[in-house]
Amino acid sequence: MRVYLLLTVTLLSLAAVNGAEKKKLQIGIKKRVDNCPIKSRKGDVLNMHYTGKLEDGTEFDSSIPRGRPFTFTLGTGQVIKGWDQGLLGMCKGEKRKLVIPAELGYGDRGAPPKIPGGATLIFEVELLSIERRSEL
Repeated sequence: MRVYLLLTVTLLSLAAVNGAEKKKLQIGIKKRVDNCPIKSRKGDVLNMHYTGKLEDGTEFDSSIPRGRPFTFTLGTGQVIKGWDQGLLGMCKGEKRKLVIPAELGYGDRGAPPKIPGGATLIFEVELLSIERRSEL
């Protein structure tokens, strides 16, 4: 009986650990480019168009209606971690779909009122240009 109880407790513990695994960033290529002389890397200034949605399809932000791309420096913490990781190695003209777990987005706090805590974020992004800073 003790062996059975010990085995049951062990299996339940393993199930709890497996259920608590962190979700991973998912990167999907929506449009590839044939000619890619430069790929995005940490320190590059990227000009992007994007649309962000929640898992239920609710759009929370987009640069497209504003008619102005979003500009930021990759890998410097100016954007959520899911972007800093998910936009590496991207080519000008490429389009990606990023599915970003809360841990790489806005976490348990969210970004009220549009993004609830614990939300998985879905971004469709297009890289319009890369400005490479010369190395010092």
